This record gives sequence, C-alpha cells and structure tokens, in this order.
Amino acid sequence: MTAASGNKECSNRVASNKVDWRALWASGDLARFCFVSLGILLHATNETMVATVMPAMVGELAGVQLVGWSLAIYELGAIVAGAAAGRLVSYVALRSNMMVAALLYATGALICATAPSMPLFLIGRLVEGLGGGALVSLAFVSVERLFPRNIWPQLFGIMSAIWGVAAFSGPMLGALMTEFLSWRWAFGVFTFGGAAMALASFVVLDTPEARKPQASGGKAPPFPYPALAVLALSVVLIAAAGIDIALLRSSLLLFLGLTGLALFFRVDALKPQSRLFPSPLFSWRSPLGSGMTMVAAFSVATCTFTIYGPLLLTTLHGIPILTTGYIIAAESIAWSILSILIANAPLERERLIILVGALMIASGLAGFAYTIPAGSIPLILLCALLQGGGFGVCWPFLTRVIVASARDGEQTIASAAVPTMQRIGYAVGAALAGIVANASGFSEGLNREAAASVASWLFLAFVPLGVFGCLAALRIFSATNRPRLAAG
Repeated sequence: MTAASGNKECSNRVASNKVDWRALWASGDLARFCFVSLGILLHATNETMVATVMPAMVGELAGVQLVGWSLAIYELGAIVAGAAAGRLVSYVALRSNMMVAALLYATGALICATAPSMPLFLIGRLVEGLGGGALVSLAFVSVERLFPRNIWPQLFGIMSAIWGVAAFSGPMLGALMTEFLSWRWAFGVFTFGGAAMALASFVVLDTPEARKPQASGGKAPPFPYPALAVLALSVVLIAAAGIDIALLRSSLLLFLGLTGLALFFRVDALKPQSRLFPSPLFSWRSPLGSGMTMVAAFSVATCTFTIYGPLLLTTLHGIPILTTGYIIAAESIAWSILSILIANAPLERERLIILVGALMIASGLAGFAYTIPAGSIPLILLCALLQGGGFGVCWPFLTRVIVASARDGEQTIASAAVPTMQRIGYAVGAALAGIVANASGFSEGLNREAAASVASWLFLAFVPLGVFGCLAALRIFSATNRPRLAAG
C-alpha cells in the first residue's frame, strides 16, 4: 500500500466515524436504535423507581421486613438473565429474544401492579428483573449486530446518557405516580411499556440480522450455570437471614450465604470458558484486585439510602414522597454531571481522582447516619450529592484502571465485570440491609419508634465497608507499578 493510499484510507475512516443521523433515519436504523435503547430505559427506570413507591406500597401491603428483597431479587434476576441473553442469541433470533424479554418484563410489572401481598410482589420483581436484565444485554448485542462498527462508540455513549436519564426519572416517576394516582400505576406504566415493546419488535426488528441466530451451527460460549446457581442461593440465604431474626438461625443462614459468595467467585475462577470476572479478582497486589474490591465494597454499602431512605424519611419526619424523589434524583444528577466534568482530567491524576471520589462516597455514607435520624433536608441532600458525586468522580477512572491492569486476553472480561460486580453488590447489600433493618426494629412492623431505631443503626452498620473501600482506593493511589492505558 502506498503512503498516498494509506492516507486516503485513514481520512475516509475518520470521516466515516461521524454519525450521519439523516442517513440513519432514512434507513430506519435510527428507529431501531431508539427501540433497542428503550429496553435500557425501562429496566433502569424501574430499578430506581421502587425507592419512592416503597412507603405507600408498604403501607398497603405491609411486609416491611421484606423491603430489602425488592432490590436484591430484582438484581439477581437481572444478573442471571443478562448473562443468559448474550449467549442465547447464538441459538435463537435476536428478535425472538427481544420479544420474550419484553413480555417477561411486562408480566413482572403486571404482577407487581396487582399484587395483593408482599410475597407476590417479590415474585413480580424477580420476573421483572429477568426481563429487564435480558433487555439491557440484548440492547448492547443489538448495537454490535445491527449497526456499523465505526459508529459503535457514539451509540454506546448515547446508551450511557440513557442510563443517566433513567436514574433521574425513576424516582421522580415513582413519586409523581404515588402522589397523584397510586403506586400500582407506577408499575402499570411499565406493563404497557413492556407489552408495546414486545409487539413492536416484530416490525422494528424485521431485518435479516435480527431474524436469524448469530452463529447457526457454531458453538456459543458455555453458560455459567454452576456459578450463577451458587450466587442465587447465596443471596437468597443472606436475605432469608433477616426475615425472622433469631440469633442461631439468622447467624447460620448469614454464614452459609457469605460462604456461598466465596464459593461463587471460586467456581467462576475455575471455569475459564464461561468466567464472569478476571483474575486475580481481589488481590491487592494488583490495581485490578484493589479496584474490584473497591467496586464491591461501595456497591454493597451505598444501596441502603436508595432502599430505605424514602421509607425512613416519610415515617420519621413526614417528608413528602416527592421531596425524597428530588433528593434521590439529585444524587443521580451529581453522578452524571461530575462524570462529564472530570472526564478530560489528565491520566497522571487518575489515581488521585479515584481516592478523592472514594472519600466523597464514604463521607456521604457516614453523613447519612446523622442526617437521616435528624431529618435535616439540606444536610441529607448534601450527603446524597457527596455520595452520587463521589461515584461520578471516580467510577470512569476506576474502570479504566481495572481494564488497563487486566491480564492479556482478559480486558473484555474486566470491562464487563465492573457492572456485574456492581449488580452483585447491590443484591448482597440489599439483603444485608434487610438483616440490619429487621434486627433494629422493622421485624416488629412499621412504626415511628422502629423507624427511629433503624435509622440510627442502618447506615452506621455499613460505614466500615465505606472505610474498606477507601483503603482499597488508597492502595491504588500508592501502587508503584502504574499501568498505562493504550491510547486506542
């Protein structure tokens, strides 16, 4: 190849990396992209919405001792279905997978909307999680299968923005629906959304790539059945330990659940063809291990406010649901804005930025232990901004350090492992929060005295994990072998 032809090809490549939105619209690809992105919006909005509908829902269905399960079981379903959907497209058409996932999601939302009791509501949350997790996984698969490779970065960037919109809109939607209609209508909206998506998939995904399996006659990566089965059992055992607090039984279930989690990571490491996580996963000798420790610690520790914050503020201080929705939305906005503002920071500052973000997260978490019982809205908002802003500051750089530190051939696994670990952390954190909340007073029912006791202990119990996350960040900061991420 001559220098002139090489330069011409390079110039064409650069030009082709720009998204021609008019051409995408004319070809129907833009409509397809909006359609597959709807799955992310439905899943993420529903995930965050439940926080602001919880006070009204518990008031009608009772079962406050099962509140922690609402997030734990949803995330568990999303983890399992997300892992499965990416492999099923090798055997079943993308369009069929999308339709089934949307129907599962709609069915789960319908069960939640009509549930006469908390146990049936939790069944609906599990089904919702299965459908929503599959929709998210299929959205990313759809970009790779249906759109030109040269515009993938732009499309994935838009998907990230959709996550931010969902994190903001979920709590607000739940608060508005509860305030002006009913908490049941909040789930009813998603029932219609899922059903409409299932029907529209026949028309929108009517392309050869979407109608046929990805690799007919080929061999798909094996599905991690053993590891995910152990994970599911472990989370259920931890969550079960908090339902009816009894020292011996609860301690035994908690021990078995935590042992199961350790076994899950061990089983995953022994299955190189289907593994979900890179190695060495939690070794502090590597920035990857310190980084994944930090992801796990903060994900477990910080889901308490999302689950119990609105319930405690409403019960203790009579703060309106709409106000709690604004506070949770502000946390999400802080995450998004600071992620954008800090994105272009120089690479040599990334480890300092990670440490600063970790300290912000831990400060917000510790602050909730004082501000929630006190009921000061400005201080609660400040803690929410610290916690959300801390994630926004450090998470992009933390992900970059983890991927850059991964062994050769494990970079793809490492990039996918961060959100997977985050979901596992949320599921485990929700289960552990249920134990603390019920042991502190919610096992006796929802009343002001129980809420006051729970508010005093719930956030303090997770402060040690916040400190542990900061120690992991400090280890990253002080590491001498600082890997550099390739420019590409």
